[in-house]
Amino acid sequence: MRSLLRFAAQGMLVLIVIMGVMACSSSDASCDSPRRGGEFDLASGLDSCGGSSNLVASGNPGTIPKEIAQLYPDVPYLQGNATVVLTVNNQPIEIEVLGAEAPLTAGNFVDLVSKGVYDGTSFHRVVKEPQPFVVQGGDPQSKDPKVPAQQLGTGSYQDPNTKQPRYLPLEITPEGASQPVYSRTLEQAGIGKPPKLRHQRGAVAMARASFPDSASSQFYIALSDLGFLDGNYAVFGYVRSDMSVVDRIKQGDRIQSAKVTAGLENLKQP
Repeated sequence: MRSLLRFAAQGMLVLIVIMGVMACSSSDASCDSPRRGGEFDLASGLDSCGGSSNLVASGNPGTIPKEIAQLYPDVPYLQGNATVVLTVNNQPIEIEVLGAEAPLTAGNFVDLVSKGVYDGTSFHRVVKEPQPFVVQGGDPQSKDPKVPAQQLGTGSYQDPNTKQPRYLPLEITPEGASQPVYSRTLEQAGIGKPPKLRHQRGAVAMARASFPDSASSQFYIALSDLGFLDGNYAVFGYVRSDMSVVDRIKQGDRIQSAKVTAGLENLKQP
């Protein structure tokens, strides 16, 4: 059985199991991927937020090319590493955020943490059966208990300065490269090497829609090694402690707080 993961409707994650072609429903507890809601043509809605630039960066690790900075002028980047601590069920989850391999993706996450965007948000999708897969959260809508459960997973971060959603380009650094590939999966870029940051147990990565440049605030944590996702989604860090806390997360559990405990000085404006 071959599995392909993708997101639909501005950050919803859909696993399509290719055995015919069958997509799991949002209410089916046996589905082995985070998802929510229906599908639509994302390209028409997201091209205006930056489009697909198909760029490979050049320069020093942890920096971004001018073309990307111009397309995403409101997204900070991380030049170096940072540590983020999520508190869930009164227990800490320490995440090492890696700016050298994913500067823009890591910078966005650290910036949103520092702004309190994740405080009070819930893990709207938790998939442990038929085998451990992911916990997914980060939808700002989930702060509001009045938002219907079926709507969770469709939200993105709204930049208060621009009054627009903030989207990110897909950003993946291949093994042996000093800079990321932007706006394409490694397969689309014709690169046969795996990414430097792989989907190992504890990997933290950005949820996105089928359009590559559609990640915003939603993220997921891998509950097991998920090599089939490598090169398709932007891993930007790893849980360093305590994965047992992540393993106990249930659907609906909330992030009580998210704090940058080290490395905030590495957050730079493009």
